Amino acid sequence: MKSDNFEIVTRVATALSGNGTLRESCDEAINHISQSLPSRFAFVARKSADSGVADLIAACGLQAADFRRLEERLSKSSLWQILQIAKPLVIDDLANDPVLNFLGFATGTGMLVATPIIIDNSAVALLAVGFEREMLADENRVVRLLLPISAMIAQTMRVEQTLLDESRRIAEENSNLRHEAKQKFDFRNLIGNSGAMRQVFDRVKNIARSNNAVLIRGESGTGKELIAASIHYNSLRSKRKFVKVNCISIPETLIENELFGNGRTKSSFETADGGTIYIDEFGELSKQVQSRLLAVLDDPKINVRIIAATRKDIEAMVSADEFIDELFQKLNSFTIFLPLLSERRSDILLLAEHFLEKYSSEHKKNILRISTPAIDMLAAYHFPGNVRELENVIEHAVGECDSNVIHGHHLPPTLQTAEVTGTETRLTLDSAVAAFERDLIQDALKSTRGNVAKAARMLDSTERILGYKIKKYSLDPLRFKRWK
Repeated sequence: MKSDNFEIVTRVATALSGNGTLRESCDEAINHISQSLPSRFAFVARKSADSGVADLIAACGLQAADFRRLEERLSKSSLWQILQIAKPLVIDDLANDPVLNFLGFATGTGMLVATPIIIDNSAVALLAVGFEREMLADENRVVRLLLPISAMIAQTMRVEQTLLDESRRIAEENSNLRHEAKQKFDFRNLIGNSGAMRQVFDRVKNIARSNNAVLIRGESGTGKELIAASIHYNSLRSKRKFVKVNCISIPETLIENELFGNGRTKSSFETADGGTIYIDEFGELSKQVQSRLLAVLDDPKINVRIIAATRKDIEAMVSADEFIDELFQKLNSFTIFLPLLSERRSDILLLAEHFLEKYSSEHKKNILRISTPAIDMLAAYHFPGNVRELENVIEHAVGECDSNVIHGHHLPPTLQTAEVTGTETRLTLDSAVAAFERDLIQDALKSTRGNVAKAARMLDSTERILGYKIKKYSLDPLRFKRWK
């Protein structure tokens, strides 16, 4: 034999520790073994995951026809029992083997030596080497050589399986996240019955399936990012990434690197390849970055859909030479205008109930509804922060609430106005008790749909006393007949 065992094992270890795949590494390893011993052929085989035939991971010294025949016959041969006994196995004269004799005739092989490849105390594969008839190989030395090599191949197989399992886990996790995102941003989950929002939703549905750039315009907190996500997850690009870049939260000195990369880091456009990039508040971009963005839009090799959003008057910026008109025209091919929350007041209760359900679940509270006085306070407030402020208000109320109903006093101080609560500017004990009593009576009337007798029984009072209180607080029972 040409080389001693230590030298051969060292070469094989180097081959198996490379950056190639399992098949590539094993192929290089058995070539080292075959050349160093020398042998007529060598192969590594394991159980096939989806059929009864063997899976030849790597082989050398075999013609294509013999390779295919070996894959078909190996699992029916006496050699295959090595996976049960998990010990080295020797076939003294391969030409006399009823199943594998074709290898003896095709390669001139006499003796075959095989060792099991063991993972977690189970033989999952085998390493086999064939020697020519005229050569009297030292069987014991060959086994001593192949056993540590088999152990190294086992470790390589274990690493590959770990990587495959991790890859499958990540793929499944990403698939689940995409599915959850698709459900979350399904058109049916967009909230709003007002005429203004119905127009927005119709336009979003029409735009989603195209590949055109989209411009979303609206004040802060109106839901621009939600609309952008809904467009992406209902588009033909929904299986690819939705990359968000906020031009306000990233310093001006870094925004160019974030969008286009700097040679060391991956750009947002590279990350979003095949998907969608959402550029929030793009009106903050410098002229230099605008020029680079325009060049990207003109590059046919860039396969990314752009959705841009802004609260700024871009037309005025164009007139003032602060924004490139050509870039604005390219982004402005499809435009969606989002109304202020104060312009869609009929949606406030729908949105409030949605956020109530969301934060009740997050805070593990069983809050069933919002009281009528609290609804009145929400409806009367002007919400300068739009939908985002409403969400913050409800999250605050859920955190403050210690019962199953959101009351007026659970809302933030910004909503606690004398006009809405019926209290004086200087809060006294009498006025606080009166406000709370009025709150309870309104809730009872709402629950009984304006039935004073039922409301009195609910409050453990009498119809006469409750009638007096209703008159005192200027409440109209008929108003509550419409509440469900």
